Amino acid sequence: MPETTELIVGSQPWRLTVPADRVIAFPRAEYAPPTVSAAELVRAALEKPFNFESLRRALTPDDRVAIVIDPRLPYLTEMLAEVLRHVGTAGIAPAAVTVVSPPGEPQTWIEELPDEFEDVTAETHDPATAPKLMYLATTKGERRVYLNRTVVEADFTVVLAGRRYDPHCGYAGAENMLFPSLSNEETQAALLGEFKSSAPDGNRESEAAEVAYLLGTPFLIQVIEGEGDSVQEVVAGLFDSGAEGIRRQDARWRGTIDAEADTVIASVSGDPANITFADLAKAAATAARAVKKGGRIALLTTAAPDLGPGAELLRKLDGPTGAKRLLAREKPDDWAAAALWVYAARSASVFFASGYPDNVAEELFTTPIRTASEAQRLINTGGTVLLIPDAHKAMVTVGE
Repeated sequence: MPETTELIVGSQPWRLTVPADRVIAFPRAEYAPPTVSAAELVRAALEKPFNFESLRRALTPDDRVAIVIDPRLPYLTEMLAEVLRHVGTAGIAPAAVTVVSPPGEPQTWIEELPDEFEDVTAETHDPATAPKLMYLATTKGERRVYLNRTVVEADFTVVLAGRRYDPHCGYAGAENMLFPSLSNEETQAALLGEFKSSAPDGNRESEAAEVAYLLGTPFLIQVIEGEGDSVQEVVAGLFDSGAEGIRRQDARWRGTIDAEADTVIASVSGDPANITFADLAKAAATAARAVKKGGRIALLTTAAPDLGPGAELLRKLDGPTGAKRLLAREKPDDWAAAALWVYAARSASVFFASGYPDNVAEELFTTPIRTASEAQRLINTGGTVLLIPDAHKAMVTVGE
């Protein structure tokens, strides 16, 4: 019997039917939608952290606290407010708290915070101004680490961040919000070209983790997202909780298939305003890892995020051939995202449902499609089919 699956594309359901004998199962743990709010998940995690007591037990009323935030988190303001309330129960006044966000990110959360936190200081990290930076230590690899001065000088640092897969470091999370996000301009530029298109190999040691350890005892609040804009669960704790966060991330979003598929249908759900081109590139790369060479990928979204300089470079080419060398020469800020897109385009024929005009989709080496029926026709062409919901959050490996 054919199996009908409902994929959420943006916020709309697309019903697709695949014959049962052609479906490639994507085995992962079954997760029901969260039954409590993101704020409640944070509250519970702060009261019962991983291998630690309640966060307030680590604080004193005289502490100066830095809270590093991940601006891309869904329900950021609600979760941050819970952190601030918990910190307040240790006798720490809002005026003693500075919330630090990475450069280039909007500060809309400030206006959305309850009035009780109006004395909290908001700081956007400045990687180019020396007085805003402070030498922390030298890593085993002999890198001199300069970090945000507020964070280094704080008596206690809390990091509120999502756990994600990332081409630069494999596993990205709270540690990466500290380094390289809050490092100096020279370090960020040096790390720009250090990325890969392959799946993380399971090695959870990273330079970011080393820097977090050198910082002392940052308290990590790790958010594992669900489908769309939901929060599935939150794990909190000291440095050793990082590995637990990765374990839960993998349980929710990583899976292994027995063989590559002829066709991969990869969806991206959630508010289109919150989707970046890097998200689309990660979704395309996830599909490319699972598809047969020369197979078909259908990338389904309703978003049309701004294109960075790397993506704009791609639009000027006749095809993906030579794009890798061009990106390496130009070193655009979105180098990794553009390279992942090229990797997918060279791996398979990409059919792209998006909010972009057809000419933009074509200039990105794809064939534009618009409807569920067009995606269904790709499935009907024959061969095995793999469906990956929210492919920008997922990680697929083959035959491990």
